[in-house]
Amino acid sequence: MRLGIDIGGAFTDLVAVNENGSFIWVKVETTSEDPARGVMRSLEESGISADQVSVVIHGQTIGINTIVERKGAKVGLLTTKGFRDVLEIGRANRRDMYNFNYRKPEPLVPRRLRLELSERTTASGEIVTHLDPKEVEEAANYLLSHGVESIAVAFINSYINPSHEIKVGEILEGLNVKFFTLSHNISMEWREYERTSTAVVNAYIQPNMGRYLSNLEEQMRQIGFRGSLLIMTSSSGVTNLNLAKSYPVLTLESGPAAGVIAATTVAEAVGVRNIIALDGGSTTTKASLVRDLSPKVITDYYVNRDKFHAGIPVKIPTVDIVEVGNGGTSYAWTDEVNDLKVGPRAAGSRPGPACYGRGGTEPTVTDAYVVTGILNTKWLLGGKLPINQALAKRSVEELGRKLGTSVEETAEGIIMLANENAVNVIRLVSVQRGEDPRDYVLIAYGGSGPMFAPFIAKELEIGKVLVPFIPPGVFSAWGMIVSPLRRDMIVTHTIRLSKEGAMDEAESIFRGLEEKLIREFSFPEALLVRSVDARYYGQEHTVTVPAPKDMTGQGIEELIKAFHSSHERTYGFKMEGDIEIVNFRVTGLVRMKTKLPKLENREVKMKQEFRKVSLRGEEDEWPVIQRSSLGIGAKLRGPVIVEDPSATILALKGQTLTVDDLGNLVIEQ
Repeated sequence: MRLGIDIGGAFTDLVAVNENGSFIWVKVETTSEDPARGVMRSLEESGISADQVSVVIHGQTIGINTIVERKGAKVGLLTTKGFRDVLEIGRANRRDMYNFNYRKPEPLVPRRLRLELSERTTASGEIVTHLDPKEVEEAANYLLSHGVESIAVAFINSYINPSHEIKVGEILEGLNVKFFTLSHNISMEWREYERTSTAVVNAYIQPNMGRYLSNLEEQMRQIGFRGSLLIMTSSSGVTNLNLAKSYPVLTLESGPAAGVIAATTVAEAVGVRNIIALDGGSTTTKASLVRDLSPKVITDYYVNRDKFHAGIPVKIPTVDIVEVGNGGTSYAWTDEVNDLKVGPRAAGSRPGPACYGRGGTEPTVTDAYVVTGILNTKWLLGGKLPINQALAKRSVEELGRKLGTSVEETAEGIIMLANENAVNVIRLVSVQRGEDPRDYVLIAYGGSGPMFAPFIAKELEIGKVLVPFIPPGVFSAWGMIVSPLRRDMIVTHTIRLSKEGAMDEAESIFRGLEEKLIREFSFPEALLVRSVDARYYGQEHTVTVPAPKDMTGQGIEELIKAFHSSHERTYGFKMEGDIEIVNFRVTGLVRMKTKLPKLENREVKMKQEFRKVSLRGEEDEWPVIQRSSLGIGAKLRGPVIVEDPSATILALKGQTLTVDDLGNLVIEQ
């Protein structure tokens, strides 16, 4: 069997798939004080014997939570003379020049632990000031004497010539420094601020993640697991345990990335090529736009970025995902002028929403859905999670007193605001990037995604919503099982296409990257995919486009055509100017062979009851149907509630819900 285990903000999900495609799933509470305990509990509740398991693929939120909560290691930074303050200077520009609440991130390394070394390499890779080993030793000993646990090394222009960083690494090993990060091992792209920040983030989370992964591996070996423990990365692929321990920064968005791969897999199975993946979780709502079954992977990613904060840049391959603090356990509250707000703070699993009966008193989105009757008013998770409607009503009622509204009006207001937050996420990945969401199928998953989706579809006139055949609440964990082994190589090397011999030079760079990738990836049979980041000469920003297998052949015309098309779609125009390649990318993929389970085409008796639902100022009786009682071809008219053990699915008035051949629920206007 293969297992996917995903640690989320409130729940830890496990999905197990055997050779014929049948699967088992389990959902337990996340134990944030000791995440490994929740993982082991999910294994225990699954009833699967560890010796039956060949592979475990794991995604987690430990790294990103360590950064957000500022609970990482004490870090020191060694950098080139003159660049000590690059983390504080950052970029001079602001995303919103009129936002006076906008703040730069507080550096993860205090200034006294940022030390300069007398070394210098030019932008062409020429060494003009050689590294002094004695100076390195003195700096390292100073940091160690001040309690530094992890050291980041980031020299100017080391992306083009890393020899000085390599030498520092050898010296640190000689001093028995256990945790250190050399920036060129993570990113070979230019931009010293982002590259330095990435090295610091890796150093900051490396000790915590290393200890967690080692502890988890040890506990699993103790119960008889003898298979491979693999780790999900932010780039939508899977890597080995040792690489994740050394470079945990690669795993920051592992769970959301797996969800996008899962959505793409389902889309391919039903013959759809363009989708928007909507992941409605317990604490956040995320969305990613996928064209032609190819998730977009970027290297300009920011941790904890919002309209008031620049976020911490991390230059690693990451699936292009936009998220907001808006989920099932997000708090509803009032601001200083008594306006209703939802998120970004969330109750998580402890204390959880008020209706969980675990001491939570503030109203959440889940409480609002319970009050309206849309969510089951007695239990969730197939009966595992008892619900106290009276406590939910009391929490919403208290908020209503502040607003001067009834409990029903307050609950509906919370739901509508949460839905609008989710709509805005879809706008961010589509409309604001020149894409029409009506041209895409919305694939909704996560505990709250299938509840948000029909409202989003109405608002944005999206014609089709698909809720996957895999239980939506554990969809990302299943995505880990179908994700490919993946390794990315990206290097900055600027070449103008009009330059004589440019194509030969470009082909040489690609072949060098491919040879290095195969050597380090250890999979000669890997599928190699080329792409470039290109721009019109004189521009600042780039777009990513596929590159031909042979840059010296006719494929270059296809690259130029693809660049013009992508630039026009992204920025609204194209021109006849000279094109410049900035970054060369090679991705190695080894795809997992997974047989998709299918719903048995058997006669089932639809189980239907009715529940009072208060929505839009009216109270109606809505039919409530168990998903397990819906057979292939079943068709329902909204409004209707379909209860899956891991999520609640809605179709509104004016929408139809159909079960396709795989068991997906298809909601159409």
